[in-house]
Amino acid sequence: MSNQILRREFLQKSAALAVGSLANGSLPALSETSRPKPEIVSVRKIWDQAPHNAFTDLIRFRQQWYSTFREADVHGAGEDGKVQVLVSADGEEWKSVALLAEDGIDLRDPKLSITPDGRLMLLAGGSVYERGTYRTRQPRVAFSSDGGKWSATQRILGDGHWLWRVTWHEGRAYGVSKLGEGNNPRRGFLYRSTDGLHYELITELHVPGVSETTLRFLEGGEMMALVRHEEGNKHGWIGTSQPPYTRWTWHETEYRLGGPNFIQIPDGTLWASSRRYHPDGNSTVLAEMGRELYKPVLTLPSGGDTSYPGLVWHDELLWMSYYSSHEAKTSIYLAKIRHS
Repeated sequence: MSNQILRREFLQKSAALAVGSLANGSLPALSETSRPKPEIVSVRKIWDQAPHNAFTDLIRFRQQWYSTFREADVHGAGEDGKVQVLVSADGEEWKSVALLAEDGIDLRDPKLSITPDGRLMLLAGGSVYERGTYRTRQPRVAFSSDGGKWSATQRILGDGHWLWRVTWHEGRAYGVSKLGEGNNPRRGFLYRSTDGLHYELITELHVPGVSETTLRFLEGGEMMALVRHEEGNKHGWIGTSQPPYTRWTWHETEYRLGGPNFIQIPDGTLWASSRRYHPDGNSTVLAEMGRELYKPVLTLPSGGDTSYPGLVWHDELLWMSYYSSHEAKTSIYLAKIRHS
């Protein structure tokens, strides 16, 4: 059976599931109209010390800001990337408080979260290369009670996995691990953990090309996913599921995604950010988001090698970290965005 036929059958099944779910009232509506218009309050470069600075995340912990990202010589494979952790009291002045590294390991795409016992948890991919050729990978985690002193990185899950981001909800961390490459097609698996170290499989996500995935929780415990397709020319996906998160409804977006992230702010609206691919050049964008909605509405100062945002709502503003090479060197930026 051809890939085109399989894809059509998948979309038909998803549409049928969505109709049934809505009829049962299990998917309460999110506002997707009358959105406030976002505007940039400020953008500043906060780091450019390494030859290549990329793949960011941002969090507020103990009344301070923490930003993390990968430092290396280049974007791609074959480098032993290190994870930089910055701290700032006000978002203006930043300093390095930690640099995590493993010999022979490319630490990539670090993500920050806060555990139920009040520690910072850092999750990263750990890839191994031989003479620039990818061989294997396994996720890493590290923990800190104060944001400055970090435990040694520890391996989690198994060989070949990449748990890209976790989101904590009611004492458990949930995340999607992508497994498989090339002739071994990419698959995505939903996991949960109570300690960030040991993980229990919930289900496989039966959606084409699962890659980088961000999960968030909405009212009533509903889980929402924003998923990048592993093939660079394919559109991303939005998924929703009710507990116990074994049955999903999927909607294909009209856009390719790169480093997708999203957040629900206090007024209930959802805002997403990702790389926008365009023939005239890539950019990092802010997008309106809903169950069947991903619509870019604001372009950040960016271009070239860019995206992988961190998102935090604080003091009535959306704070966004991201990286970009629009000023020649790939650097880390922090934007503040207002919804008027």
